[in-house]
Amino acid sequence: MNVDSLSVSCFTIPTDAPESDGTNEWDSTTIVIVEARAGTTHGLGWTYGPEAAGTVVEGLLADVVRGRSLDDLAAVWLDMGARLRNAGRPGIGFCALSAVDLALWDLRARLLDVPLVSLLPASHDRVPVYGSGGFCSYSEERLREQLGGWAAAGIPRVKMKLGRDREDDPHRLTAARDAIGAHTELYVDANGAFGAKEALRWARRYVEEWDVRWFEEPVSSADFDGLRLVREHAALDVAAGEYAYVLADFRNLIGCVDCLQADVTRCGGITGLLRVNGLAAAHGLDVSGHCAPQLSAHALCGVDRLRHLEYFHDHVRIESMLFDGVLEPVNGALVPDRSRPGNGLELKRADAQRWAA
Repeated sequence: MNVDSLSVSCFTIPTDAPESDGTNEWDSTTIVIVEARAGTTHGLGWTYGPEAAGTVVEGLLADVVRGRSLDDLAAVWLDMGARLRNAGRPGIGFCALSAVDLALWDLRARLLDVPLVSLLPASHDRVPVYGSGGFCSYSEERLREQLGGWAAAGIPRVKMKLGRDREDDPHRLTAARDAIGAHTELYVDANGAFGAKEALRWARRYVEEWDVRWFEEPVSSADFDGLRLVREHAALDVAAGEYAYVLADFRNLIGCVDCLQADVTRCGGITGLLRVNGLAAAHGLDVSGHCAPQLSAHALCGVDRLRHLEYFHDHVRIESMLFDGVLEPVNGALVPDRSRPGNGLELKRADAQRWAA
């Protein structure tokens, strides 16, 4: 089971409406897809980020992978990391590596004709999700519709963005709570919009007035002291980690958060995620998956202390548009399809070409 080749495709898909969070605005999302081939069999992996990630795959990583045995995935992963040393591992480098690693795991499972989850030391057979969107750019009507729709569909937790307009946030939070009812958990994500003491003041209001349970990136994920301050003095869970790439990034968050977030398309693919899992388990921390739900559904079954997965509006939409075989939540969870080999997905090549870079 040796790898014959890697190929890269990039697609940029407009959002269905302008989107913003506490610190950023966007109107399109780019997905970089890697296909690994062995004979007539292919495996799929991807990351979300600039086309430059595809250039890294082609220019730096393809030669490392070509001809290698799929029985040596950990060794290949280490060699890819070594190749990225001078280019820089965190950021685009590890996004590229993650997409390749995901494609290799999928290829190995398909060659063995087994579902990808069966290759993992699986602790779970399903992955709980939370609905994620609630962008700052949404009207109150759209906010109610989206979050209330997830709650009505049986997803027991939802998340909204805030921090862009402090004066408007209380009205938005009230609308969200009214839409989802008293029994659905409400999460918030500031994307680092606040300073530490401001975040702490808001955190106390979130809990007292809207029963918020989860505060994601109240401050920049690089502000370890700020994260620690909010975590120690607010009665809700503080989370960060979506911008953690190499293992040291996650290690730096130990003691600063109640739950580590890991994005399988950024943290080194499945091989990297398993290392994050070991770190989290050693420190008694839960792990929450960040985005890319169709890739994460298999991968996160191998996480010991799994809390849930972000069912992010943009990625749900894009993955449904680009792939056959996508999973839908069942009773608030994604369940890997064990009747299909690999991750169970096939690229809709003809459909995808309209968004080709």
